[in-house]
Amino acid sequence: MLLRQLIIVVLIALASPIAATSADPAANNWPQWRGPNLDGSSRLAHDLPVTWSTTENVLWSLDLPSWSAATPAVWGDTVFVTSAENGFRRSGSGARTAGSKDEILLLAIDRRDGSIRWQRVIGEGNRTYRKQNLSSPSPITDGRRVWTMTGSGTLMCHDFSGKEIWSRNIQSDFGAFGLNHGYASSPLLYGDKLYLQVLHGMRTDAASYVLAVDKRTGTDAWRIERPTDAVFESPDGYATPTVAVVGGKPQLVVLGGNYVTGHSLSSGAEIWRKGGLNPKQRRFYRTIASPLTIGDAVYATSTRGKPFIAFRPTGSGLLTNDSLLWKNFLGSDVPTPTTDGKRIFVVNDRGIVVALDATTGQVYWDRQRIEAGTYSASPLLADGKLYAVNEEGTTTVLSTGDNFQVLAVNRLDGRTLASPVAVGNELFIRTADTLYCLAKK
Repeated sequence: MLLRQLIIVVLIALASPIAATSADPAANNWPQWRGPNLDGSSRLAHDLPVTWSTTENVLWSLDLPSWSAATPAVWGDTVFVTSAENGFRRSGSGARTAGSKDEILLLAIDRRDGSIRWQRVIGEGNRTYRKQNLSSPSPITDGRRVWTMTGSGTLMCHDFSGKEIWSRNIQSDFGAFGLNHGYASSPLLYGDKLYLQVLHGMRTDAASYVLAVDKRTGTDAWRIERPTDAVFESPDGYATPTVAVVGGKPQLVVLGGNYVTGHSLSSGAEIWRKGGLNPKQRRFYRTIASPLTIGDAVYATSTRGKPFIAFRPTGSGLLTNDSLLWKNFLGSDVPTPTTDGKRIFVVNDRGIVVALDATTGQVYWDRQRIEAGTYSASPLLADGKLYAVNEEGTTTVLSTGDNFQVLAVNRLDGRTLASPVAVGNELFIRTADTLYCLAKK
């Protein structure tokens, strides 16, 4: 009986449309912002470096046009990054000179040596909003094509040679974005569609909505409005959707505007809704961290991590507290938590790290402080290690065992907002002006 149960568990895990297996090409790559498993982890990354500097264990480094919060996408020997010119140009020597360009760019980089294969303009009119600019959404790839979204609403598709396949502008089609700090959500690639959320309200009276686009043609598959009773800035959402498997079927999960909602992938219809993320109905409860899922369990952290809830959306309509697995105030505001499927690892904005049992909420690491600083990048889980990068470019490397243990603290130069990426035996970290490829030498 025990063997039979084990076999069933393994088959369910292999059948999961979220967790990438070694047979899935995406598992050996980093196709989109939260990676092949949509949770900030890599199951196949191995022998990753623990220590580095601007010279130690640097396979290559590349100067980028400007800073960005966008995380690289990696497939095979190609690395994709978005960037922006921000009114500056680089001279032939690499020095910055004043210029009139404000273009948003997509760069295809050779993973072997860090050289730029090609560069394309994917938008214009770049603007800066505190910690982001219009290049903030991360690129997405399936190994044949690469998709980009800009904060100005331009959604584009290129092939690996840099040829444009299609382009459209979401604001032109559906009206101006109305978020207080500009649009920054990354699209989610799942199956043959791209899923985008436009959750806003601070600077518009227009309804929030969720949109599904055919990845091959760029045409709408569906668009549905997503109502909320949130007020002032609280309707604004900067998260990226994800997928949960509920009753054996994948559902789109969207977080923001005081609620988590589950939607049909085929029609966009709302199946369920979970509240309680803004219990005092505050006016400044915008959402930045994205939802996390493990099978049919959904994990959602609200503004400043208060509250952080885990629940199973097995019903329909407005879910009651019976759906809760646990609730605490140990979540994060900006960084999205990560998981190995059994535990949830949280790094909050002040560098406080917590490890929780995914099912029970039991605390394994209770509020441990790592390197001082502000943390906006989401943590990476790979090769039995947790990588947490602060805005000063300092990475704390932690063991993921039962006990809290710092393995190393590594410093790079420049402000860092983008999340680290692991593929094979290489780490990719993007600072303000430089993309580093790190590997043991």
